Amino acid sequence: MGTSQQEWIERAGAVLPAGGFGNFDPGIIIREGKGSRVWDEDGNEYIDYLIGSGPMMLGHGHAEVLDAVQEQLGKGMTFFANNARGIELAEEICRAVPCSEMVRYVSSGGEADMYAMRLARAFTGRDRIIKFEGGYHGMSAEAQMSLAPSRLANFPTAVPDSAGIPSSVRDEMLIAPFNDIEFVRSLIAEYQGKIAAIIVEPLQRIIPPQPGFLEALREECSNNGIVLIFDEIVTGFRFAYGGAQELYGVVPDVCTLGKVIGGGFPLAAIAGRADIMAHFDKSKVGADGFLMQLGTLSGNPVAAVAGLKTMEILRRPGAYEALRKSGETLMAAMTNALTKAGIDHRIVGDPTLFDVVFTANEVRDYRDVFAADAGINARFNAALRARGIFKSPGKVYPSLALTEEDIAQTVEAIEFAANELCREPVA
Repeated sequence: MGTSQQEWIERAGAVLPAGGFGNFDPGIIIREGKGSRVWDEDGNEYIDYLIGSGPMMLGHGHAEVLDAVQEQLGKGMTFFANNARGIELAEEICRAVPCSEMVRYVSSGGEADMYAMRLARAFTGRDRIIKFEGGYHGMSAEAQMSLAPSRLANFPTAVPDSAGIPSSVRDEMLIAPFNDIEFVRSLIAEYQGKIAAIIVEPLQRIIPPQPGFLEALREECSNNGIVLIFDEIVTGFRFAYGGAQELYGVVPDVCTLGKVIGGGFPLAAIAGRADIMAHFDKSKVGADGFLMQLGTLSGNPVAAVAGLKTMEILRRPGAYEALRKSGETLMAAMTNALTKAGIDHRIVGDPTLFDVVFTANEVRDYRDVFAADAGINARFNAALRARGIFKSPGKVYPSLALTEEDIAQTVEAIEFAANELCREPVA
């Protein structure tokens, strides 16, 4: 007999704070994944809509990606030196992503966002950053300001989401409500000449930009010498091959990329205008303007070949149409089932990334999500898990590995979960 899931949970509790890696529910231990499905250590099978929090767009264990990785493994796993595969990947990113003239690699999206903000400060000589309440930009001190505050402060006051952050960091961050361009304009006017960057997820978690919002951010940044940073760690190569900036038609000065570009391996990047990216090159900007950045695994060739093959497959005809069709089917299933059950809800997001928010009100920003019914959300997700659906508490990530059988089983699970919400919860 193998080790049971409960035994693994107990072992994790002895060596891992809170019994986990800090990412996801530590009450489930994933044993393996194949295609659209994962299995836990007790052998329970799930259709996977978490997909590693986004990178596994092709599903788990895609044969072509595995072949590319296996070939590279025989040539070396990492070098801490330039390698051809990393150069090829940078070339493809520059071809695909509208804002990308040059690329600098890191190993995680949080690093990419941290360096992007530092880069904007180096380029402008200014210190303050505008961030939107509820926006996720990794784990740096700046990013951990008003990510998911349980205490709603008056804007633009930043609320630290973590212990251990100096108050001086809070003072450099200006917090605005997402989709409120007039408030952004008021901040720019009040802090004229002091704002280095606006960092924004083009789709904030799952909340879409209102028509004209991203365009207005672009205009304000251009008019005021502010660096516009799109955090496309999630949306890059998911919304479209060129990311959200291609889909929405708004080009930032700098963007951050991750998840898909590593094909399931640790890899992320900062990409942007050459004059801004020059601050990574001391010979171009001198010692005072130089932004030091290095990392042991940056540009790792195994991650690079996995990303290159993943991106090659995404370029094939029909890939994005198939991804969007799956998402649209699931969004419609949620709408139909919850409407029939008489449950107040909003389906929020893009067909490639979305979820249900249990509220009768329009969802425009973090506070609209914060005010929604978290209890019903937890019950809905628990019912889906009981019917073999594995997902984040607040996101559905469709993948290209989904089959018609998967979709049919998911629709059935959604109908079951909606009906469960009509029952009185057990005390």
